[in-house]
Amino acid sequence: NIHLAHKCIPRLYAITDAMPACGMPDGNYDFANLKVEKRKGKLLGLILQFGGQTPLNLAKNLAKEKIKILGTSLDSIDIAEDRKKFKKIIKDIKIKQPINLTANNINEAKMCLKIIGLPLIIRPSYVLGGKAMEIINEKKEFFKYIERALKVTKKSPLLIDSYLKSAVELDVDAISDGKKVYIAGIMEHIEEAGIHSGDSACVIPPYTLNKEIIKKIEEQTTRLAIALKVKGLINIQFAVQNNEIYIIEANPRASRTVPFVAKATGIPIAKIASLIMLGKKISEFKLKKNKFNHIAVKESVFPFSKFDGSDIILGPEMKSTGEVIGFDTHLGSAFAKAESGAGNSLPV
Repeated sequence: NIHLAHKCIPRLYAITDAMPACGMPDGNYDFANLKVEKRKGKLLGLILQFGGQTPLNLAKNLAKEKIKILGTSLDSIDIAEDRKKFKKIIKDIKIKQPINLTANNINEAKMCLKIIGLPLIIRPSYVLGGKAMEIINEKKEFFKYIERALKVTKKSPLLIDSYLKSAVELDVDAISDGKKVYIAGIMEHIEEAGIHSGDSACVIPPYTLNKEIIKKIEEQTTRLAIALKVKGLINIQFAVQNNEIYIIEANPRASRTVPFVAKATGIPIAKIASLIMLGKKISEFKLKKNKFNHIAVKESVFPFSKFDGSDIILGPEMKSTGEVIGFDTHLGSAFAKAESGAGNSLPV
């Protein structure tokens, strides 16, 4: 089974790597590579969860080709990706969300501004790495953005959300077999909400949150993973503002945080998730709740020193090109090690 899981993963990457050369980033693909794979033997299915957003965008076309998707189903992926369907499921399981709306034209955008108010966060739909996402504080900024964005996005709507100012952001990685859920890691971002999760430094275990908030986050993660019928990995981003928990988004796939969580906890979550996608159950792995004798800090690595004139102010659009980890028994020491690993000199 392990051998099978490892064989499935590169087959998916063969598809995603070919996309830019084909000039079809919208998810259309001729699937010639799959036909080549079939010559090597029976194609048992594809794992979509380890290639980021791109393979999820390919899921519908894969289903049309009658290629079996291992793990989380296409229906569950579609619910998490579709804003209206996701909003309904969040409401059904009683989880709070910041006010969020979509706009396809200038009149709808004006209505969104009236309902949500400022500050707000706005982005095109179906983008990677927070591309073209902005926090808007003034009306004139809003209308400038709308004018530019509607020319580019055309058919895809703009996503407009209330911005939770001075909130603490969290990433949660979990594994689900459809019935049971294991919380692999809860990461507290060191920067406040609004900085892209790929650019934020973060800490395991959460440092400033009380036990009650952590327990509620674990409960909400479990409810959502089961409601979405996840089989494999799920990454959820939460924000905590004035002791209220809000869900920002959920991705039924591996996030960039998986390697950090695996190293911080010592649990091979990618391997376990792969086996669950092939039919194993969480109970077979005898996983225990994490108990930490150390603190792990992830810091992002930025290319600013290599590119003169680059904008060094962080925001919702991702700018980092790598990451490092610092381990210690105290937050300050772990953070200092992470900064040193990222090439940042700190004053004594």
